[in-house]
Amino acid sequence: MPKQKKSVVIGGGLGGIAAALRMRAWGDEVTVIERLDQLGGRARVFEHGGFRHDAGPTVVTAPFLFDELFALFGEKRSDHVRFVPLDPWYRFYFDRTGEQFDYRATIEDTMTEIARFSQADAQGYQRLLTASEQIFDVGFRKLADQPFDRLSRMLAQIPSLLRLKSHLTVSQLVNRYMKHDLMRQAFSIHPLLVGGNPFNTTSIYALIHFLEREWGVHFAMGGTGALVASLRDLMERHGISIMLNTDIERINISNKKATGVTTTDGEVIAADRVICNADPPTVYQQMIAPEAKAKGKILPEAMIRYSMGLFVLYFGTTRQYPDVAHHTIWMGERYKALLHDIFNKKILAEDFSLYLHRPTATDPSFAPKGMDSFYVLCPVPNTLGQIPWGEMGAVMRDRIVAALDRSIMPGLASSITADFFMTPDDFKTDYRSMHGAGFSIAPVFTQSAWFRYHNRDRRIGNLYFAAAGAHPGAGMPGVLCSAKVVENLVIQDEKAL
Repeated sequence: MPKQKKSVVIGGGLGGIAAALRMRAWGDEVTVIERLDQLGGRARVFEHGGFRHDAGPTVVTAPFLFDELFALFGEKRSDHVRFVPLDPWYRFYFDRTGEQFDYRATIEDTMTEIARFSQADAQGYQRLLTASEQIFDVGFRKLADQPFDRLSRMLAQIPSLLRLKSHLTVSQLVNRYMKHDLMRQAFSIHPLLVGGNPFNTTSIYALIHFLEREWGVHFAMGGTGALVASLRDLMERHGISIMLNTDIERINISNKKATGVTTTDGEVIAADRVICNADPPTVYQQMIAPEAKAKGKILPEAMIRYSMGLFVLYFGTTRQYPDVAHHTIWMGERYKALLHDIFNKKILAEDFSLYLHRPTATDPSFAPKGMDSFYVLCPVPNTLGQIPWGEMGAVMRDRIVAALDRSIMPGLASSITADFFMTPDDFKTDYRSMHGAGFSIAPVFTQSAWFRYHNRDRRIGNLYFAAAGAHPGAGMPGVLCSAKVVENLVIQDEKAL
């Protein structure tokens, strides 16, 4: 009988959790090493002043990917955590005009909402969905859980990529079908949810439109934190070891093989394979010695383009705001110019756009009775912009509160309580995210598929990546599919022995 192999997973975010469960189901002895005091990574939970806050992701758009993890062990996800559908999925508020637009759970309701702005765009939306489905059929159904570790795999997809016009940006694709300025904004923002600028992100990411239509937009009752807790329980029930408050000094590599890891406390943990849920640029620049000659992607490090940073304000209110939806996208006066400031010029403008999360709209347990819990996510430059967040954090907080107070949350300035915030500096420190990027490397064409960090190092055959910076990309579906790619590679490698 072959000796049981050991997998060490660096990082306990959702990609690391999924990879650990898949390796355990495969038969490995598995250890997950997480530098924070809880699992989840960006999906961790803050309890502050009587309010609960999911730190980051809140939208579940491909629930089957979580169902699969429980099914690996003969269990049902629904027995442990409940997903509820949302409607509207998102409410857009356009600060320039004061108008609102609800992105609804049915196509018919969404078209009715669009028609209030443009009857022609209501029909254009149907054509956009058709285009999105065609991209989805290739980009998600066929390729999201398949490795792009060989150039031949990329070359084989060139006819499909050309046919689907992947050379276009998301904005260019949307603009073919939507003509009203505000509708163009609403239907091109999806790349921002995975760290990309709609004006230079490949139109492959327009598949998100159909992905949402295929399975809907859901919220996990108890929050993403409850989902992470249920996955932790699943890991513990099936013998996965979890080490918290433990950081990695280096990945030990000898003769082109990863032999384990050394923690910052000096502990050496041996492994037959190392799976990184950590940010790939950080892994290659800080955890692997240059003499190991590891190579994670085709283009050189100097050419890497990173996602934007995030300023995240968490707060409670001493009153409730029943007219604020579960998810609101608050669009500022500028759109393309603001994104140019953030992504290209890397300057902190006085204006902004916001993503507002009000979980108490669906789950009152997030706040004391009669109160609400919120977080506001604001795209900002990453730390390459050298913004002095020690000074600007409080300024940004006050600007956001004032903007919400005068628009959709009157009285916020006097009702806000127990507030705190994270800046790109915190993302760099807490998550070891290179340059404090909110979503690792940007999802431009030259950093997608074969051009992205590979799920298996090109020279170290037992060093794998299930992370936002690896194929297929950021977001919950992305990192969960990244873990499936790792599983497929491990199975392939084991069969080759």
